[in-house]
Amino acid sequence: MTEFAKLTAAVIGTGFIGTVHVQALRRLGVQVGGVLGSSAERGAARAAEIGVEKAYASLDDLLADEAVDVVHVTSPNHAHYEQVKAILAAGKNVICEKPLAMTSAQSAEMVEIARASGKVAAVCYNIRFYPLNQQAHGMVEAGELGDIRFVTGHYHQDWLAKPTDWNWRLQSEIGGALRSVGDIGTHWIDLTSFITGMKVEAVMAELANFLPERQKPTGPVATFSSAAGTTETVSVDTDDAAMIVLRYPNGARGVMSTSQVNTGRKNSLQWDVAGAKASAAWDSETPDHLFIGHRDAPNQTLMRDFTLMNPQGTAAATLPPGHVEGFADSFFNFFRAVYADVEAGGRQDGATWASFEDGHYEMQLCDAVLMSAREGRWVRLDEV
Repeated sequence: MTEFAKLTAAVIGTGFIGTVHVQALRRLGVQVGGVLGSSAERGAARAAEIGVEKAYASLDDLLADEAVDVVHVTSPNHAHYEQVKAILAAGKNVICEKPLAMTSAQSAEMVEIARASGKVAAVCYNIRFYPLNQQAHGMVEAGELGDIRFVTGHYHQDWLAKPTDWNWRLQSEIGGALRSVGDIGTHWIDLTSFITGMKVEAVMAELANFLPERQKPTGPVATFSSAAGTTETVSVDTDDAAMIVLRYPNGARGVMSTSQVNTGRKNSLQWDVAGAKASAAWDSETPDHLFIGHRDAPNQTLMRDFTLMNPQGTAAATLPPGHVEGFADSFFNFFRAVYADVEAGGRQDGATWASFEDGHYEMQLCDAVLMSAREGRWVRLDEV
């Protein structure tokens, strides 16, 4: 595919997600002008490994490259704020990994800067772009589920279940005060908000840290990889898991949990939306099937098949029915939508990718969750 061959991207970050971005961009036909690593040496080594011709020596070096139209930010969370501000000031479009910032104060400023820049500014909530999530969004929008009453589900993983598991996300000064909520919980919140068209009004939250001490390797460790070699014992104060009750402005309620210590759950995001007419549910580990529940008729399972789907679902589907679209395909579908708007000169009517405003909402929710857990009470998002 050469649909976007005239556009050039640069990717900040050369770890697991940065590499996923590069692979999806290549498939889309976007030119990958170069990558920026955590150091010039690491960037050069990873660029050679993944076949990218150029490794930038610094962010200034990247931003001076006039060929670059879009910058993808896949660096650790604490770097997003300064990097995104510099990218927008340089007149380039930006796609930033989630969470958008470390605090809602930072994300509020980023929203204003993005708005003033006139550039496309997207947050990488790729899970919206599994086709059946777009399908569900269209079903709710068309009134097929009726008034939404109850939203439930979870996002559970096990990759940090052992005291010897380590990643930079465990360090609050790099990943933020919230870990399971900030890293994966924001995906669930964004996705269910997108599907239902409702944003949370207030939260009641409890956080759990089951492993307050961990073994930190003295050398670098890639995401989802096992540590080896010499370690040191360190204290960890971020959440391994969370339980959150949700209240929506229309009277709907919700409850969700997050965990990065649920053994055997590799990447299980599940949502269930119950409406007055029907319900729908989806599981990221079986992403090509959407449950549709009825009271007075047989329940249904819709397999991803664009001959049977609504316009929103069909627009996000790439492969023929029966050819499973998975994690990497969601990035492809997401980037395809964002780059179409880059070519058009801005966000177009009907766009379904997450904006900086959406990313700011998730940061407000995170700050409300922290306040609720610390104070043991319901916290409204407008208190943040």
